[in-house]
Amino acid sequence: MTINHRSHIRIARPSTDLAAAERFWVEGLGLSVVWRSSGDHGSGDPGSGGHDLLMAGWPDADWHLELVHDPAHPVIPRPTEEDLLVVYLDGPVPDEVVARLEQHGGKRVVSPNPYWNEWGVTIEDPDGYRLVLSTRSWSNA
Repeated sequence: MTINHRSHIRIARPSTDLAAAERFWVEGLGLSVVWRSSGDHGSGDPGSGGHDLLMAGWPDADWHLELVHDPAHPVIPRPTEEDLLVVYLDGPVPDEVVARLEQHGGKRVVSPNPYWNEWGVTIEDPDGYRLVLSTRSWSNA
């Protein structure tokens, strides 16, 4: 087994409303649905463990976001102001992307860390997790 820079990363988070989360991450940010499962609610998918799953990402990326909801035992998300998913744009944050994220359930917020206010835009998703669109590139972050 090799763990290296090409190892795929899954960022898993609870969600109270997968439809709202999908609107934000897919319609708002532009990620793709790479997998969806409706738990054991008749889907026949034993891999979901009874959870509703939404996996969103870019199909050729080495990471994806997994959003989980178990209707029988819901977990309430408890994000802090420092639970961030940062996307480095290497240029200005397009106003139309911020507007689209807000139209799809996001809320623009001020970060408690002045670095992110200077170098990007912070937007809360419907579950309270924060997305930072950074104007910097990863190489100069």
